[in-house]
Amino acid sequence: MRLIFAANLISMIGSGMNSAGVTWYVLQRTHSEMALGTLLMLQTIPALLMLPFTGVMIDREDRRRLLMVLDAVRGLVILTVAILAYRGLATLWEVYLMSMLVAAGFWMFWPTITALIQELTPDAHFVHSNSFLLTGVQGGWLIAGAAVGFVYNKIGLSGVLFIDCASYVLSFACYLFVRKGRHTVAGEPDAIQHESAVARYFHELHEGIAYIRVRPQLLLTGICWSLFIGGMLTQGVITAPFSDRMLHAGAMGYGWLNAGWAVGACLSAVYTPALIRGAGHRRAISYSMALLGLSLISLPFLGSHVHGRVRVSASVAISLTLMVCALVYCLMGCCRALGGVAITSTIMDLVPRHFMGRVQNTFYFLGTLLQLVFSFTVGSIAHKRSLAEGFAIVGGIYLLACLAGSWPVRYSGPETEKYPAGAET
Repeated sequence: MRLIFAANLISMIGSGMNSAGVTWYVLQRTHSEMALGTLLMLQTIPALLMLPFTGVMIDREDRRRLLMVLDAVRGLVILTVAILAYRGLATLWEVYLMSMLVAAGFWMFWPTITALIQELTPDAHFVHSNSFLLTGVQGGWLIAGAAVGFVYNKIGLSGVLFIDCASYVLSFACYLFVRKGRHTVAGEPDAIQHESAVARYFHELHEGIAYIRVRPQLLLTGICWSLFIGGMLTQGVITAPFSDRMLHAGAMGYGWLNAGWAVGACLSAVYTPALIRGAGHRRAISYSMALLGLSLISLPFLGSHVHGRVRVSASVAISLTLMVCALVYCLMGCCRALGGVAITSTIMDLVPRHFMGRVQNTFYFLGTLLQLVFSFTVGSIAHKRSLAEGFAIVGGIYLLACLAGSWPVRYSGPETEKYPAGAET
């Protein structure tokens, strides 16, 4: 488990640098939020094609080996574009293509590592494992995003991509030493005789969907998860323009906003398990989603209000406004971690290990579909109308997630259904 958490942290540092570097590169080349929305939209296309089918693979294959293959392939793709960028030959379409391929790997990587963590964790420790997992993801990703804001002007896109490639090499080495041999999760024996491997494949795919259909709490928690994913990824369309256009702080401001989010995410490892034990899973989800939504809606007005009220030099006003907004991002990082841990722990408790890949991918598919719609919509509205309206849309997504996560459910499914400790049923 220590090797897995180390690999995840290292991998997320590289991925966070890649994401922030590409975002800033595209914004500098195009000066358009619509281009950022297009980038996020393109990243969802391979995921939408893959997610309906990769869940069965995750449940059938050795999850550790899948992670190693994904790291190796993504590392080679990134190395190719890094060399082109270093030689001054990289174009915008090649960066878009790299982002699409890396995103495809990410959308298979994340459900795979979550399923592997569930496989290796005793039931009573799901919250703790998810706290460390999401701390690594958010801390690594956003600390890296902050670092890019501080060093991008010196090392450029090629330097960022070379660092990302090195992180995949180290991550691969960690997974290599987790264990030896092939390990798969055994499910219940299938009594149905299938005519072919394809027929068996689609039967297993249908089993995952059927499992969700008769479990209303799982369905609502999964919808909350999908909205959460869609909102979190769409947020990437508005953060860089917020620093550039509203705060007038450039790449450095982008770094400070990401740093605030990262600090909040890292602090979450200390308090999240205790908060979830005290409040219960459902309240933790609803409170964190509500705070995320309200914080995003208020950010543009908060930034302009502080800037307008402070009667000092322009540079000092920008610094004070940036400090206030970074603190709000810190609060949002705390809420993101708390809500994410509560959601994934609930899913782990409700879903058997041999169904985890298929159930997860169903909700990830919905989340990427929402991202496809929201990223283009938010990018277009932020560019043509108002950045504040873009923030309001993303905040509204989180508020819908709050509604789905807190909706009361009277369970009427199989007697063997499990509920997580502390969750209201």
